[in-house]
Amino acid sequence: MLVLSRKNCESVVVGDPGGRIEETLKITVLEIGRDRVRLGFEAADNVPVNRWEVWHRIRSGMRPEGGKIVPTSGVVQ
Repeated sequence: MLVLSRKNCESVVVGDPGGRIEETLKITVLEIGRDRVRLGFEAADNVPVNRWEVWHRIRSGMRPEGGKIVPTSGVVQ
């Protein structure tokens, strides 16, 4: 695991610097609170971004509370 320190409004980019911009993920620290950090994620529309627990349910084929799992692209859940 890579561990990085970032301040408010600083970012981290995941992807090959020489690669295509559509294959990168930019994560920005939006707000730092007492016991919570708000992050912003920027990715191409075809790159799904999910919270870990949602991603895990989708991978295992489980349904979230109250409905079906419908795969969506580029939607933050």
